Amino acid sequence: MQTATLSAIEIDQLAHKRASARMGWLIHACAYLLANLVLALATVVGGRHWAMVPFLGWGLGLLIHGLVVLLAGPGLGVYQYLLQRERLRLQARRDPW
Repeated sequence: MQTATLSAIEIDQLAHKRASARMGWLIHACAYLLANLVLALATVVGGRHWAMVPFLGWGLGLLIHGLVVLLAGPGLGVYQYLLQRERLRLQARRDPW
């Protein structure tokens, strides 16, 4: 597969998109940890076992968010591969429809 050469501006824009996506996940993970520390204390101290429900549900959401950032985010992994493949397919046909 051919790889397109990126200009300095395109590299900078792509780097910003990637860093923003990863920073968003890190903020999400920190909020998850802090909130669930409080819920863990409620479980241990107060015997409130319902606190495990948000822990598991939010954990699933955090996992999905992480997968999206790693696999399908702008300019990342799978997304970039599919985009490049589609560009090559369209260039080969020369007819977009």
